[in-house]
Amino acid sequence: MAPVKVFGSAAFTNVARVLVCLEEVGVDYEIVDIDFHVKEHKSPEHLARNPFGQVPAFQDGDLMLFQSRAISRYVLSKYRTDEVNLLREGSPEESALVDVWLDVEALQYDPAMSSVFFQHRVVPALGGMPDEGIIGESVEKLTKVLDVYEARLTKHRYLAGDFLSLADLSHFPETYYFMEMPYAAVFDSYPRVREWLEDLFARPAIKKVVSLMAKDFSG
Repeated sequence: MAPVKVFGSAAFTNVARVLVCLEEVGVDYEIVDIDFHVKEHKSPEHLARNPFGQVPAFQDGDLMLFQSRAISRYVLSKYRTDEVNLLREGSPEESALVDVWLDVEALQYDPAMSSVFFQHRVVPALGGMPDEGIIGESVEKLTKVLDVYEARLTKHRYLAGDFLSLADLSHFPETYYFMEMPYAAVFDSYPRVREWLEDLFARPAIKKVVSLMAKDFSG
């Protein structure tokens, strides 16, 4: 069977989200780089994969998908085993909690993280000056989310319960970059959140994808 294909560099957080799911379930995959410098992401070929001209796109045989969380759900559902059930399929209650906290990650955590990253790393790379006001507002929004996380993680080992799920794994790509920025000290006030992150980043699948992210970002 041919390996599935992931279109886009591991340096992109949305690509990394898909890769860590593939690593967790042990599926062979091929990364197909998309060259943004020559606007390959806007080419007819790539727009046929992702009509918004973004990454990732994902191919499994005749199936083509885009949107990283949808791809991640597909991968974890298709290739789940009794040992690796990161969507908690089979338990409506646990599965619903995974969805709840995955929505929190997508709608509360990720936007604050992405805003800081954009101002701190992307704006200077484009020749601009970071807007410290936007950064401050985003960090403040993040602390409010972390207040909720700290309370939740005081009661449970992971966000959806006492089991690892996609809701946890989905946090790692943005967090990886955030922890390399000057604002990472915000996490010092949240000991349970820090323990949770240390647990996540110790996972072999995340270590593997982090190595790919670092390689692609520096390249």
